[in-house]
Amino acid sequence: MSDDWYKDFFGGLMVDFWRAAMTPETTRAEADFLWKSLRLAPGMRVLDVPCGDGRLALELAARGCRVTGVDISSGFLAAAADSARERGLDVAWREADMRDLPRDWNEEFDAAYCAGSSFGFLGDSGDAAFLEAVARTLVAGGRFFGDFKAAESVLPSFRESYEMPVGNLVFAAKNSYDPAAGTMENLYTVTRGSEVEKKRAVHRIYTTREILGMLADAGFEGFETSGSLQGEPYRLGASRLFVVAEKSG
Repeated sequence: MSDDWYKDFFGGLMVDFWRAAMTPETTRAEADFLWKSLRLAPGMRVLDVPCGDGRLALELAARGCRVTGVDISSGFLAAAADSARERGLDVAWREADMRDLPRDWNEEFDAAYCAGSSFGFLGDSGDAAFLEAVARTLVAGGRFFGDFKAAESVLPSFRESYEMPVGNLVFAAKNSYDPAAGTMENLYTVTRGSEVEKKRAVHRIYTTREILGMLADAGFEGFETSGSLQGEPYRLGASRLFVVAEKSG
């Protein structure tokens, strides 16, 4: 996990595909879940990291939160800024590695979230450093939400390949899992007419126990886990692992 594939992964057709795949209905449902699970209210300071094209940041800003979005992709942030202008919303955007949260952001936010299965890019030490950085930015008792690719979700439904058409885009994936390293390698191809873009990604696939242990080491407690936006209990084979935790006092 020493390579930094994620630095230039989120650009070009990949940005276009992600934006097309995430429907307004999906965004509203996820924002509803965040609003309830993070106990948000108008005026609260919220950190979205990594924020992608800002779809959730913008939805929460429209509901009255003061949102800051951090992402490494200039393409995503440009799309986010355009959407904010179109909707007349005020969101602070910052281009940075998700671990690179300013040192003066101590107890800067009331809540934070890492959505879109955006955890596991940085290697064990880097992933731990991200959680520690987020914890530092939160007030005592501030709540954090994470959407994780846990082993108990990924491995039971593992497929070596699949294809997904969305509008005029076609997304194809070839996947392999290294059990010794606990990593998943994905070779992606996105096409739109004659345009073709190939990308490679590597994710660390942690068990649920490992994820909760990393959160505890970073200073979180009071874990609530679920397997869906409807709050169903997390079980083996659930499609996603959602975790809500509080920064310890």
